[in-house]
This record gives sequence, C-alpha cells and structure tokens, in this order.
Amino acid sequence: MSQLPIIIAPDPRLKVKSERVDDVDDAVRSLIDDMVSTMYAAPGVGLAAPQVGMHRRIIVVDPRDGNGNPRLTRLINPEIVAMSDNLVALEEGCLSLPEFYEPLERPDEVEVRFTDYDGNEQSLSANGLLARCIQHELDHLDGVIFVDRMSAVKRNIILRKLTKIKKQQLRESA
Repeated sequence: MSQLPIIIAPDPRLKVKSERVDDVDDAVRSLIDDMVSTMYAAPGVGLAAPQVGMHRRIIVVDPRDGNGNPRLTRLINPEIVAMSDNLVALEEGCLSLPEFYEPLERPDEVEVRFTDYDGNEQSLSANGLLARCIQHELDHLDGVIFVDRMSAVKRNIILRKLTKIKKQQLRESA
C-alpha cells in the first residue's frame, strides 16, 4: 500500500463528478488499499477517490467507535437510499481543506447501498459520525466540498485563505 497525494482546494479536480465503477478488480482494490493508507497517514476519518485525483465512485471511512476501535468501511458506488429528518449540526473538516473546520447540518442517520471490496452488493444503516462521514465523502463523488454547503461569504473566505496558503507554499518550494 502506498500513500497518494491529497488534492488541496481550491482545485478544479475536486469539482468533477465521479464515474461509477463497473468491475471490482485488483486495480480497484489496490486503489482502495492506497486510499486507506493515505487516509490513516493524513490522519483523517474519510477519503474519497477524487481527493487523490481518481474520479471513481469510491470512498473509505473510519470514524472509529466510541471505544476507539476501527470501523473501516470501504464503499464502491455508494448511494444514499434513505435519510432521517433529524438534522444535527457538528463541526466538519476535510483533508482537502486542511485546518478549516466549520459546523454543518446533516441528517443524523442514513441508509446507504453500495458494492463492497469483494464486489458484493450491500446495504448499511449508519448514524452519528459514521453517517456524517459517509455523507461528506459521498459529496466529493458529486464534486461538492463541504464549504459548498456554507454561505457564499464563509466559503469565499476559506477558499481565499487556502489559495493564499498554496501560493505561499509554491514560493517557498521554488
């Protein structure tokens, strides 16, 4: 397993809608393994394929349980088929927007249908942090980053700061 570079916003690659995965083969499983390695090394609790430059409908999440035990979930072609009406506002962050955290309201429970690592169709009922992670990463598959769900003013402030940071890093590395 190797670590992949994570794309930092603003970047047009993060705005591209991902394509379905037709066959779960060794190449797809290798990408998933690399995504898991990248997510843990970052460290993060979720990662979507577009964040590493692959526009495939693949996400990995591991928000851990209340006792700190791993809950690694690998989802291919995930689709939310039901969600609760109960919205909860919690602070969110993103590996593609490092060091920026903002409260965001999302449904507290979701039912998701997906293909697993072995190519089998599955469904999962998730609540709390697992549900939030799935929703956040699924947004990436549709070209949506969490700041897109904020007011235009907040979004623009964060993206301008990230642009400034990226320019500073380019100057320092030149």
